[in-house]
Amino acid sequence: MNKKTQKTTLVRAIHREDPFIAIKPGRVESDQFWRWGDDNLFPAALALMSRRSTIHRRIINDKADYISGRGFVFDPEIPLLGSFINRVNGENESLRQVVNKLAFDKMLFGNAFLEIITDDQHSFLALYHQDASRCRLAKDSRHVLLHHDWSHFRTEETHSLPLYPLFEEQQDGSLRSMIHYKDYEPLFEHYGIPTYIAGMNVSAIAYKTDRWNISRLDNSFQLSGVMMLDSTAEDELQAERIMRTAEEKFAGNPGQVMFVLRDGAEQDNSRFIPITSQNEGDWKSLHEQATSDIVIAHSWFRTLSGLEYTSGFSAERILHEYEIALNTVILGKQTELMEPIREVIHRILEIDASSLAIVNCPPTRTKPAYMKVWEARKADGLDYDPLDERQQIFLAQLSDSSTANIE
Repeated sequence: MNKKTQKTTLVRAIHREDPFIAIKPGRVESDQFWRWGDDNLFPAALALMSRRSTIHRRIINDKADYISGRGFVFDPEIPLLGSFINRVNGENESLRQVVNKLAFDKMLFGNAFLEIITDDQHSFLALYHQDASRCRLAKDSRHVLLHHDWSHFRTEETHSLPLYPLFEEQQDGSLRSMIHYKDYEPLFEHYGIPTYIAGMNVSAIAYKTDRWNISRLDNSFQLSGVMMLDSTAEDELQAERIMRTAEEKFAGNPGQVMFVLRDGAEQDNSRFIPITSQNEGDWKSLHEQATSDIVIAHSWFRTLSGLEYTSGFSAERILHEYEIALNTVILGKQTELMEPIREVIHRILEIDASSLAIVNCPPTRTKPAYMKVWEARKADGLDYDPLDERQQIFLAQLSDSSTANIE
């Protein structure tokens, strides 16, 4: 080992890039569209986070399912409306499937996009969900630009659609438009912000504590520490090879095993110096606190997130929290999604879609199947009319017809 190597202790610690922050901030300027985040890749970061934080993803999935409901009810005297609900586009998707995708994007990104397709005769209507991560608002704020990969933007690969109520003719002769749903946020004019924005850091904590436990299992709970190696190397290149070989055999994760290579003596004094830390309780408390904060940031409820089942299944508490969620979150989001759809159906197909409504079903059943709809509405404190024929049916009939008549 030369003098330079002798004077400098070669220390190599294992550092791994944090995979939770995969999108590096940057400044993207363009005269064609408004950036969605400083690097225009904010949706990609949100999608990545939802795939890596378990409770965060669970809440997004559950909220989307509750908002899209079980299907739809409508006036049976308008059969054309029922036919359209069962198939709203050329991919044989039902309205419930499209609304579920819109609700998922709305909960994940705070934005959602619905494409409307018709012709100049208004002879048909098709509704397609567009992945919000592929959409950006044009600088004129009157069009939406679609691109398959915004990290490699190319102008010739974009497709432009006008924002509703504007329609523009496309190459295939169809008229198309786009509805942009977005959550309001001060200082954000062009894009909405998801409701859980204040919980992004705690979502990262929950993910990292999960990853820490997994890495401990992968490492067979080996201790972290310092590995002192007695060896003689002719140059730094050989010393580097020795270090790499030692890392491959002994390096642990999450243990930050540090290797120190020093000039060998007559006797081999290589040894491992463990660094012990009794912090399991701290990590558990940190994870539990992060999980609780995620639920709060989402404006959601613990039992509806599957967090209280271990302490006992309480149907009463689940239904109580579901009723609160229904009146504070679910119904409002349903109205936001459905009002433009009802308007488009009426405008294009000239059909009265005011009777179109989402069917909400609680996670557990409390009302008997022999109860009539008006009786159930009365029990829930809602407006009811015993003389209304639609409210004369039994709840059992509503459940049986859900797949045939509701969707």
